[in-house]
Amino acid sequence: MITVVDYGVGNIGAILNMLDYLGLDAQATGDARTIERADKLVLPGVGAFDKAMGTLRERRLVEPLNTAVLDRKVPVIGVCLGMQLLARRSEEGRDAGLGWLPADVRRIALPAGSPLKVPHIGWMEVRPTRTSLLFGAGSTAERFYFDHSYHVVCDHEEHQAAVIDYGSPLCCAVAMDNVFGAQFHPEKSHRFGMRLFTAFGKL
Repeated sequence: MITVVDYGVGNIGAILNMLDYLGLDAQATGDARTIERADKLVLPGVGAFDKAMGTLRERRLVEPLNTAVLDRKVPVIGVCLGMQLLARRSEEGRDAGLGWLPADVRRIALPAGSPLKVPHIGWMEVRPTRTSLLFGAGSTAERFYFDHSYHVVCDHEEHQAAVIDYGSPLCCAVAMDNVFGAQFHPEKSHRFGMRLFTAFGKL
């Protein structure tokens, strides 16, 4: 059973619809006990870093999340802002993140004179940088849908699973032990998103 963390932030309905279409057992909940005992977790997120972290704290979900992910080692995937919450902190705000990933979040900085825009919105080719449980051996480039102004910068390159080339190479997926993240929106990325959620469901 995949448990989608429902704390009022994220495309929960779209994620559940895709998981259901793939035949994966899934539920959405904001119940601390259920989250603490989950088999697998999806942490969605849209909007601002501090507001999302503040909401998790107000609803007393940080401790059950830590119990599931850090103590019980259940697989978790953060999606979009949810991936950024895995890090220690963000330039977008002042609050601490979950700190499961040795990484920080920074605003996208484009070269002077670049025709590219921030926020980065639209489809982009994702390039796996190593074999991971999200991107298997021999994975080729895939296209995913993005909508973000910030990106995760890992302390250690081996935790980076994929990048996009947007002014410079930007990390767009992470994998460290049982902790995974996707800056893009798998639930909006058609067959590529289905492939990724299927891989996560098989963990």
